[in-house]
Amino acid sequence: MKALGIILAGGNSSRMGNLSDKRAISAMPVGGSYRGIDFALSNMTNSHVQTVAVLSQYNARSLNEHLASSKWWNFGRKQGGLFVFTPTVTTDNSWWYRGTADAMWQNIDFLKKCHEPYVIIASGDGIYKIDFNEVLDYHIRKQSDITVVCAKVPESDDISRFGVVKMDSEGMVSSFEEKPMVAKSNVVSTGIYVIRRRSLIELLEQCNQEGRYNFVTDILIRYQGMKKIYGYMHEGYWSNIASVESYYNTNMDFLNPEIREYFFRKGAKIYSKSFDLPPAKFNAPADVKDSLVASGCIINSKVEHSVLFKNVFIGNNSVIKNSIILPNVYIGDNVKVENCIVETHETLMSDTEYIGDNGIRIVVESKSRYGI
Repeated sequence: MKALGIILAGGNSSRMGNLSDKRAISAMPVGGSYRGIDFALSNMTNSHVQTVAVLSQYNARSLNEHLASSKWWNFGRKQGGLFVFTPTVTTDNSWWYRGTADAMWQNIDFLKKCHEPYVIIASGDGIYKIDFNEVLDYHIRKQSDITVVCAKVPESDDISRFGVVKMDSEGMVSSFEEKPMVAKSNVVSTGIYVIRRRSLIELLEQCNQEGRYNFVTDILIRYQGMKKIYGYMHEGYWSNIASVESYYNTNMDFLNPEIREYFFRKGAKIYSKSFDLPPAKFNAPADVKDSLVASGCIINSKVEHSVLFKNVFIGNNSVIKNSIILPNVYIGDNVKVENCIVETHETLMSDTEYIGDNGIRIVVESKSRYGI
């Protein structure tokens, strides 16, 4: 592969509510057994990108623990590898990452030491499958300076949280608006870009000299009309999990057999760190319908249209409906949970009720399960 990969995984989002109090968005559990960043990493390794750098910052501990071994994504090799970079105090710099461009500039030595002619930049909070070789071929064929991977999103989605793109008949980007108040198109940037490595280094150095720190606003938008910027349309599934609603809806999408078939049985695989856990156990009273239940779970009650991550325990006579239960949750007897996301390591005491009446409710109880 003629490109190296950079995954931007350092940001935070106020749209995630309490869910980002414990972890980076890229470390959010997805699809029963995965993390958000697994999809970007899997796309990289499936496209034979041998050198990948993950730039992490906010609440990075959980993400860095997940990335502690590169073998899960087949990056443990003599040539290339998986690199995790967090902000570092040096004699020249003591700043945290001030933006996406600044994050790459602070690691510009990594870019200079690499030999690949191109760079694929991706965000760590996108859920998708793509062959980066096809994107790179498109980039070279169009003689593009920067290629933006785009996707169509439903008009019912909050399009104003994305970069909205307009292209001409040849695919050249004629307009790029970052998070507009009123969106004039439902074609958005997926946060995936292809650019020549030397061009990226020059642009990052120029941005730093001028005190500009954001890749989208200070490079992509600023150089419209000066650089040849093309859009590549991604036709498959794509979702961004950087809000409570999109995170909930993305996980619920995995209850669709066609979505599961697309990600886990067709074409290239999605990889993740694995755990040695027993299979889920369904005791006699259990009644589970239209749900994903991960390894290590013990179910004694009714579960309907829900996603349960690893090591979830559900007691007797409880009802879990239209909900996401994150890992290591204990749910007691006679508990009702509906339209909720239950945070990791939570304990829901017996004879309690949690219902999201006006949207999705995030359940954070911070109670100890011991002594129950």
